[in-house]
Amino acid sequence: MDKIKLQEDYGTLSETIHALNEIGYTLDFNVRDNCLVCQKTNIQLSPQDFQIDKFYRFEGMSDPEDQAILYAISSHKFEVRGLLVNSFGMDADEYSAELIGKLNTHGGHLS
Repeated sequence: MDKIKLQEDYGTLSETIHALNEIGYTLDFNVRDNCLVCQKTNIQLSPQDFQIDKFYRFEGMSDPEDQAILYAISSHKFEVRGLLVNSFGMDADEYSAELIGKLNTHGGHLS
């Protein structure tokens, strides 16, 4: 799997998701029991199975609770790329925060 050069900024959250989909980050990952799962393909990725290629932070202009981090994720083991949207702030998902913390200790690099 070739490395893709990701831009620093693509615009809004929806514009960034669209741009990343266009360059191959097509799977939609969700967090389940300390792993990432793609419902479409039934792939389950534990922290050692993938890396964070880039992350993008979005803060709501009018509502501080309207915040998110978008992670561009790749797995050489499964030869896939996808996205994980993780809200942060008051409604941040407990499993997501735990998993992201584990990623930092398993070689995932945040650019």
